[in-house]
Amino acid sequence: MSIEIERKFLAHPSVLEHCRNGVRIVQGYLHTDDENTLRVRRMGERYFVAWKGKRQGAVRQEIEREVDAALGAAMLDSVSPRHRVEKVRHRIAAGSFTWEVDLFAGSLAGLILAEVELTREDEDVPLPSWIGREVTTDERYRNSRLAAGMRRPLLVAA
Repeated sequence: MSIEIERKFLAHPSVLEHCRNGVRIVQGYLHTDDENTLRVRRMGERYFVAWKGKRQGAVRQEIEREVDAALGAAMLDSVSPRHRVEKVRHRIAAGSFTWEVDLFAGSLAGLILAEVELTREDEDVPLPSWIGREVTTDERYRNSRLAAGMRRPLLVAA
């Protein structure tokens, strides 16, 4: 089991000038509660299943495995299209960090989130100019909540 340490931010549209060669992601949530999330994701042509534990600040346990395309497709097909998230992910190098910037589609079009993975929760991260408000602990910006159609979050990076 691995530990995921990441911070999440709203991003300004100015980040789009750095977005090249993204990969399309469709993900659906098989189970979500206060303690666990079980997700299936199609990333390009590959499929992954992930379990994520409860977030404690910027830290949580995570297990992610690639699965056979037929199994992944069947699992994703079992999730209503209304309860999926679609986005294009771009990886952007900034200093010694690589940011994952997600441009959401569908009913979430206009939402741009940027995440950075850390090796320590207290690691100092210089923020690029296109980074806005931090939303690491704001439940409205959890992908599982976005997929469940919870109240639409604020889209601006102010």
